[in-house]
Order: sequence, then C-alpha cells, then structure tokens
Amino acid sequence: MSCCHLVSLIGFIAAAQLCAADHVAYVSLAGENRIQTYRFNDDSGDLKYLDNVVTPGAPGSLYPHPSKKILYAGLRETGELASFKVDAQNGSLSLLNTVPVEVDPAYIRTDSSGKFLFSAYYVTGKTAVHPLAEDGSISSDTVQWFSTDKNAHAIVPDPSERYFFVPHTGPNAIFQFEWNSMAGKLTPNNPKRMFTPVQSGPRHIVFHRTNGLAYVDNEQGSSVTSFILNSVYGTLEAVQTLSTLPSGFKRSNTCADLELSPSGKFLYASNRGHDSIAGFAVNADNGELTRIGIFPTEETPRQFNISPSGKWMVVAGQKSGNAATYRIDSDTGVLTHTDTTVLGKQPWWILINSH
Repeated sequence: MSCCHLVSLIGFIAAAQLCAADHVAYVSLAGENRIQTYRFNDDSGDLKYLDNVVTPGAPGSLYPHPSKKILYAGLRETGELASFKVDAQNGSLSLLNTVPVEVDPAYIRTDSSGKFLFSAYYVTGKTAVHPLAEDGSISSDTVQWFSTDKNAHAIVPDPSERYFFVPHTGPNAIFQFEWNSMAGKLTPNNPKRMFTPVQSGPRHIVFHRTNGLAYVDNEQGSSVTSFILNSVYGTLEAVQTLSTLPSGFKRSNTCADLELSPSGKFLYASNRGHDSIAGFAVNADNGELTRIGIFPTEETPRQFNISPSGKWMVVAGQKSGNAATYRIDSDTGVLTHTDTTVLGKQPWWILINSH
C-alpha cells in the first residue's frame, strides 16, 4: 500500500508522514485566531485538513523561512510578528516567539539568506527590518523603522535583492529602497518614491526572474501595471496597464492579491466585488501582458497561492470562508475549477509550502 493511500486511511492522525507528492498548505483564519495546516497533494489537487495552532491575535500575512523549517505570521490586530517551528514530518506548527511591533503588519517576508524579516504596516504607514536568530525566532531588536506613508501594503525585493519596493494604496505611490545585505540596512533610494495615477492604489508587486519587469496590481484602479526595472538605479518606469475587469462592469471592485506562475508565463490578480481571478499571459520576448480570461471564484478573494509546481491555484474567499482549487493549464494559463474546501471564518492568507 502506498504512503498516500495509508495517509488517507489514517487521516485523523495529524502526525502522519507526508508523501512525496504532498506539500503543506497553511491558512490564516483571522476570524478564529488560528493557522490551519493542510496536506496539499500535487498530483490530485486535494486539500486535506491536518492540524491547527491558536495564535495570540488574528493572523494575516504568512511567509516561510528559506529553510522551510520556520513559518512567520503577521498578527494585524494585536500588532505582533510571530515565528512558528515547522514539524519536519507533517508540517504542523508550534509557536517559537512573538515580538511587539506597530499595529497592522499587512505584509511580511524574509530575504533569501533567512537572516532578516521585512514588514509593511498598513495603518501606521511604516516599514521595518528585524534580524532573525539562528533558530529562526524573531529578534525584538529592530534593525530599522521607516515612516513612509499611509497604507503600506507590501515590501518586496527585486531578483538581485539590491533594491526593495513598498507599494502604498493611500498616496498612490511605490517607495524605493536600496538594500545593503552585508550591513543589513535599507536606504531610501533617489527618488525615494514614484507616484502612480490618482485612484490607482498600487497594492502588491512581483518581479519576473528573467525579463526585467515588475508587475503591480492596482487596488482602486482594478488593473495591473507593468514596470521596467532599471537594474542600475533601482527605479521603476510604467509601460503598460490592463484592466482586471470585463468591459461594462460597473459595480464596486478592488484588486487584492497578485501572483506570477513559477514558470513566469502567467500573471494572475484577484478581484473583490467581481469575485474573480483575472489571468494574463506574459510575452516571452518582451514581457507584455495579454489577458487570457477572467475566472469566477469565491466571495471576496483576498488572497490566493499557486503551488510550487505551477499546476494548481488555491483561492481563499475571505467572506465565503471557502477555498476554491483550480488546475492551471500549462500551455494557456486557463483555470479550471476542480474542488471547493470549507476553511473557516475569514481566511486571510493561504500559503502552499514545498515540503
């Protein structure tokens, strides 16, 4: 009997060892103050509940340590950052430590070395850098705090990690920083911010690994914008903007999450209001976007994640409390709905972590 069949027979045992085809998926439930652990099978797309851990406050953004041995979470209401040890056998979590920060850490991530944790703060309009200890816990001694502007929504490096960018939905601006990895210091770039059109609201940013472009979804603008990255100066220049909505749609909508497929061939953005995922093909020669479809999904798709293989997408419906799973066509990028899973109250973030 295969390992996967054995796990299906004893799925009530949270400590069951994961199979070769399995990943671990984590879901932050803001309405229940917990992070739930699921087994995600990359062959079938099945999402099976394994375990959960109670958090000191409502969890939001999740990010893994490069070693995959630690998971980090932003606790938005209580203003804390938390680290969790990941069980090597089944992916279950145990709390390592928490540190107090500003209220509403909307986004967190590490650098590729796993030595620093970066965070962006929506309510207070700040960014921070925390050192990480050898065991992965978060130091309470911040390296830096920067006051930027209201509604800081992410902090993301370019592929070289020489520069970091912080999109803000409030002032319609993307703040630009230089990063010295040896000193562990951010420095405001020149210019320190670039402005986007009024009522665009840049929210999330992703960088293509090979074509020299960055892509941003615009919360109020219900659109995605392509930017040329100047790799010498660490600055951005807009070159293309496309709507995430069908023509004629007049009701209220805001964009939320944005993701590139691991292959770099497809870009996706979520619509809250239209309740859909907009998909775009990325031209292999020049990075230009072409819309491939708009796919209905769960109510209020705040965040979604693509599996490490690029075969699957799982969308968390913040209002519905469900996750919708889609198969991604490797040639066209078209999404086909395959399953729906009940998650719980206010799923805020989902992360499919290779194991």
